[in-house]
Amino acid sequence: MPITIAFDVYGTLIDTQGVIAVLEDLIGERAAEFSRTWRDKQLEYSFRRGLMAAYADFGVCTRQALEYTCLYYQTRFTSDQKRGLLDSYSSLPAFNDVKTGLSQLQGAGISLYAFSNGARRAVEVLLANAGIRDCFDGIVSCDDVRSFKPNPAVYAHFLRESGTTSEEAWLVSSNPFDVIGAISAGWRAAWLQRSGSAVFDPWDIEPTLTVASLGDLAAKLLTPAP
Repeated sequence: MPITIAFDVYGTLIDTQGVIAVLEDLIGERAAEFSRTWRDKQLEYSFRRGLMAAYADFGVCTRQALEYTCLYYQTRFTSDQKRGLLDSYSSLPAFNDVKTGLSQLQGAGISLYAFSNGARRAVEVLLANAGIRDCFDGIVSCDDVRSFKPNPAVYAHFLRESGTTSEEAWLVSSNPFDVIGAISAGWRAAWLQRSGSAVFDPWDIEPTLTVASLGDLAAKLLTPAP
């Protein structure tokens, strides 16, 4: 059976902690903690907006999460500094394993899509700046249905946009909530465990595969079953 792989973008292909280098120039040793809180709040705001049916695009969630994090750490940035931090989200780096792993899967003739909470244009720019846009057959954005992962509607939207079925669809994500959402929608899903300390949510739903890198994913998907 042919398969189509939907790759989550932020935190899976793209290192959201790449913003730390910019933050270090502004706040020094607090940069890593600030970055983690900003990312956590960004996701929290997307969840809350999804539950409230109070949609605003992922860029708004990112900006409001930055405002919250500044208040939480009592950090004052100028308008230009805030703009620079938000702009840095369009030039975050891909993880080191990404380009090679995607190339292996692409070379095997597998259809690859970027599947993101981010607005389509923002994801286009981000992937192009990271040098991996050409690895994908297309981009599917949750913005099209004005909701966020793990709303079942966004997984159904991906199937329509990619012309695939739930039996053919795979999700690859470093976010357990995304993996659980996809499996609940009838997909198969690989959890990309980028940190050895990362824990998968104990919801009695297990990933189809757990991998440490995209190279590991390619090896497991492309090796014939015995």
